[in-house]
Amino acid sequence: MDRRKFLKQVSLWSAGIIMTPPVFDLTPELLASSLIKPDVLVAKGENYFGMVTQVVQAMGGIQAFVKPGDKVVIKPNIGWDRNVEQGANTHPVIVSRLASLCLDAGASKVLVFDRTCNEERRCYHNSGIKSALKEIRDKRLRLEYVDDRKFVPVTIKNGKALKQWSFYKDALEADCYINVPVAKHHGLSGLSLGLKNVMGIIGGWRGRIHYQLGEKLADLNTVIKPGFTIVDATRVITRNGPQGGDMDDVKKLDTIIGCVDPVAADAYATTLFGLKPDQIKSTVEAYKRGLGQMDLDKCNIRNLKALQA
Repeated sequence: MDRRKFLKQVSLWSAGIIMTPPVFDLTPELLASSLIKPDVLVAKGENYFGMVTQVVQAMGGIQAFVKPGDKVVIKPNIGWDRNVEQGANTHPVIVSRLASLCLDAGASKVLVFDRTCNEERRCYHNSGIKSALKEIRDKRLRLEYVDDRKFVPVTIKNGKALKQWSFYKDALEADCYINVPVAKHHGLSGLSLGLKNVMGIIGGWRGRIHYQLGEKLADLNTVIKPGFTIVDATRVITRNGPQGGDMDDVKKLDTIIGCVDPVAADAYATTLFGLKPDQIKSTVEAYKRGLGQMDLDKCNIRNLKALQA
């Protein structure tokens, strides 16, 4: 598929020039390259700032993904009115370090946002992400609340369970989309990881997605493919997720996972919960769509040298 043609349709629809929703037509053949043996980078320790840098450098450096003048979207999980220790949201140090790296690479704009489940202002504040990004003091960096007027309906031509849904325009148009989920238990999907994080950039009534959840998450992830994924497993909710709240449900793992393959990232993160990748429906369905590799024996698992705190 010609991405420029798709983005032109997005722009024309947003301007009211065309009435037909943009069509995303990506066939499995074009996704076959995702099944090469990917590197899964694993960093452990309490120096989260340094670990993010270490993981990104091991992937080839931020310049491999962000070019001067690029518009970058960083998509963490900021969905819940929870503090850092409760583990429901992405750790603010991880988000702020990624933002700084993108700015250093010459990004013209770095946007951070999430369509929250709890009240957005409380989520942004209590997660610690708002204050962490404010410290960077760069006008190119913006933490934004989601604007419902910016959702664009997209026809998913090769969708299996989902043929159309609306996506946030900034996510669709980003030159580099960076997925930064927090790893945690989820009552419906088993786990909430990278593929599940797409829920924060879609519009409409998300309750509909929860029926045939694994299949629909895979369909949504055919439209949005990150440049790379960083999974925050510094603190994970082991039960009563995704919102959590009880500190007895939180386990401190001090782990960060990085991969250009979103399926492989989820597959490895699953093992941190004592589960196998094939036990998570969204991972299986994404693998079937050709979105990445779920067989960890066909991945290069690289445990990076531990850093001093």
